[in-house]
Amino acid sequence: MSNVDIIAAHYDASDRGDLAGMLAPLGQETTWTEAAGFPYAGTYVGPEEVREHVFDAIARDWEGYTFTLEELLDAGDAVIGLGSYRGKHRRTGRSFTARVAHVWKFDGGKLAAFEQIVDSAPVARAAEDR
Repeated sequence: MSNVDIIAAHYDASDRGDLAGMLAPLGQETTWTEAAGFPYAGTYVGPEEVREHVFDAIARDWEGYTFTLEELLDAGDAVIGLGSYRGKHRRTGRSFTARVAHVWKFDGGKLAAFEQIVDSAPVARAAEDR
């Protein structure tokens, strides 16, 4: 599979709600960075940390949280996914939509790093107490 095929399979798994399929491209050394200002900001290493600190946390805090892929760009050792997040915060009941870019970097045919670049303001507003 090409790098873009690997990431396309990740997004297909996301659409199916298949967490194991989403985490399949990550190795034990893969770094995953959630953007500063995002509720789950930080860098996590390996599929177990990503599952716990990102996907389990999102499932706990949000209802109907989705990523809609609008464009997938093949840049060789990098793949860029452009789209939008949407969800409704379970505690506040507020919804949001936020633009996002995902940057996936490969080294030697293996996924080395993921970086999220997101407009985190709408997400933070939906989650904040007023």
